[in-house]
Amino acid sequence: MDEIIKLETVAAYNQMRGVKTLHPLVTIIDLSKAEPMPAKTFNFGLYEVYLKEFKCGELKYGRHHYDYQEGTLVFIAPGQVIGVEPGVKTFEPKGWALLFHPDLIKGTLLGKHIQDYSFFSYDVNEALHLSEKERQIVLDCFGKIQYELEQSIDKHSKTLIASNIELFLNYCTRFYDRQFITRDTTHKGILEKFEELLNGYYSSDKPQNSGLPSVAYCADELHLSPNYFGDLIKKETGRSAQEYIQNKVMAIAKERIFDINKSISEVAYELGFKYPQHFTRLFKQKVGVSPNEYRALN
Repeated sequence: MDEIIKLETVAAYNQMRGVKTLHPLVTIIDLSKAEPMPAKTFNFGLYEVYLKEFKCGELKYGRHHYDYQEGTLVFIAPGQVIGVEPGVKTFEPKGWALLFHPDLIKGTLLGKHIQDYSFFSYDVNEALHLSEKERQIVLDCFGKIQYELEQSIDKHSKTLIASNIELFLNYCTRFYDRQFITRDTTHKGILEKFEELLNGYYSSDKPQNSGLPSVAYCADELHLSPNYFGDLIKKETGRSAQEYIQNKVMAIAKERIFDINKSISEVAYELGFKYPQHFTRLFKQKVGVSPNEYRALN
């Protein structure tokens, strides 16, 4: 296995790319003026956003390659491992990179809500594809951050830089909402496939062997990252993927409760609950009455 090199500071990253460090916790880089990344595997301690403006396959995330298209944004959270493929030759790169250290946003509003930007954990095939107008907005946000980096650091610097990064990320949330709607060819049928997956799960012995189906399991079966899958289901149904699964399980439970030859505990185990009391609690929460009361009423 290749050695994994840790890059935990903005200064170390800037030095590798041959650019000047203007602020110890954040950098904006014009990739056309930077040195290419060496063909190594890195574990970054930074938040990274790349706007690539040409098709390129030099970055490898885990076992997969990023297939950048023009005007594509890719988000990487601290702790993720990124590899740069050796021997990949492309023309002079164009685009931008924004990197910031977690310490930059500590004590800020962005720091309190950074986990809400779930696209930092999306998978390689779930990048944000920008329209030309959206690309201009992104570049405008980067320009505001760059402007602050070129000023002398004062008591306002941290707040202004963090606020501009937050503004940029809020725009990205809007753009992803648009992508969920417009990329019909990519997302078409995901909800139907999700439903088929759950039906198949409960037509097998998987509940008894593996327990309740998890969001991570369903996402993996549908070849999506858990966060992207969860956000997509939320946009489609107004409910979280976990809620959708629970409602599906309760719908199946209502049918199986009518089999008077089985105890409520047996129904619970068949559905994948480890403890019958957990089933009873969830059933009452979702249906309004206990399983025994539901059986008696019907």
